[in-house]
Amino acid sequence: MKQNITLALDRETLKAARAFAARQGTSVSAMLADELRMKVEQQRRFEQSKQIALSLLEQAFSLGGQGLQNREALHDRAKLR
Repeated sequence: MKQNITLALDRETLKAARAFAARQGTSVSAMLADELRMKVEQQRRFEQSKQIALSLLEQAFSLGGQGLQNREALHDRAKLR
Protein backbone atom coordinates (compact mmCIF):
# COMPACT_ATOMS: atom_id res chain seq x y z
CA MET A 1 0.00 0.00 0.00
CA LYS A 2 1.44 3.35 -1.01
CA GLN A 3 1.24 6.37 1.25
CA ASN A 4 1.87 10.01 0.41
CA ILE A 5 4.32 12.25 2.23
CA THR A 6 4.87 16.01 2.20
CA LEU A 7 8.21 17.44 1.20
CA ALA A 8 9.12 21.12 1.50
CA LEU A 9 11.54 22.52 -1.09
CA ASP A 10 12.48 26.02 -2.12
CA ARG A 11 11.12 27.18 -5.50
CA GLU A 12 14.45 26.96 -7.34
CA THR A 13 15.11 23.40 -6.21
CA LEU A 14 11.57 22.31 -7.05
CA LYS A 15 11.76 23.92 -10.50
CA ALA A 16 15.09 22.21 -11.21
CA ALA A 17 13.79 18.88 -9.88
CA ARG A 18 10.71 19.06 -12.12
CA ALA A 19 12.88 19.84 -15.16
CA PHE A 20 15.25 17.01 -14.30
CA ALA A 21 12.40 14.54 -13.79
CA ALA A 22 10.80 15.61 -17.08
CA ARG A 23 14.07 14.98 -18.94
CA GLN A 24 14.12 11.52 -17.36
CA GLY A 25 10.52 10.90 -18.40
CA THR A 26 9.23 10.60 -14.86
CA SER A 27 7.77 12.67 -12.05
CA VAL A 28 9.52 14.19 -9.07
CA SER A 29 7.49 11.89 -6.84
CA ALA A 30 8.51 8.74 -8.75
CA MET A 31 12.11 9.90 -8.96
CA LEU A 32 12.31 10.47 -5.20
CA ALA A 33 10.50 7.21 -4.45
CA ASP A 34 13.00 5.27 -6.58
CA GLU A 35 15.96 7.00 -4.94
CA LEU A 36 14.65 6.31 -1.44
CA ARG A 37 13.90 2.69 -2.35
CA MET A 38 17.50 2.25 -3.54
CA LYS A 39 18.91 3.86 -0.38
CA VAL A 40 16.81 1.66 1.89
CA GLU A 41 17.81 -1.48 -0.08
CA GLN A 42 21.47 -0.46 0.03
CA GLN A 43 21.26 -0.03 3.81
CA ARG A 44 19.52 -3.41 4.17
CA ARG A 45 22.26 -5.13 2.14
CA PHE A 46 24.95 -3.37 4.19
CA GLU A 47 23.42 -4.54 7.47
CA GLN A 48 23.10 -8.08 6.11
CA SER A 49 26.76 -8.09 4.98
CA LYS A 50 27.84 -6.65 8.32
CA GLN A 51 26.06 -9.44 10.21
CA ILE A 52 27.72 -12.08 8.00
CA ALA A 53 31.15 -10.49 8.54
CA LEU A 54 30.65 -10.29 12.31
CA SER A 55 29.57 -13.92 12.48
CA LEU A 56 32.68 -14.95 10.54
CA LEU A 57 34.87 -13.02 12.99
CA GLU A 58 33.40 -15.02 15.86
CA GLN A 59 34.52 -18.29 14.26
CA ALA A 60 38.08 -19.50 14.71
CA PHE A 61 40.03 -19.94 11.52
CA SER A 62 43.56 -21.01 10.68
CA LEU A 63 46.12 -18.47 9.53
CA GLY A 64 48.38 -21.25 8.28
CA GLY A 65 51.01 -20.97 11.03
CA GLN A 66 52.53 -23.81 12.98
CA GLY A 67 51.74 -24.24 16.63
CA LEU A 68 54.42 -24.04 19.31
CA GLN A 69 55.19 -27.01 21.52
CA ASN A 70 55.81 -24.93 24.64
CA ARG A 71 56.95 -21.57 25.98
CA GLU A 72 60.55 -22.70 26.45
CA ALA A 73 60.86 -23.60 22.76
CA LEU A 74 59.72 -20.11 21.85
CA HIS A 75 62.35 -18.45 24.04
CA ASP A 76 65.23 -20.89 23.39
CA ARG A 77 68.08 -18.47 22.62
CA ALA A 78 70.57 -21.25 21.86
CA LYS A 79 68.69 -22.11 18.67
CA LEU A 80 68.87 -18.50 17.51
CA ARG A 81 72.71 -18.39 17.58
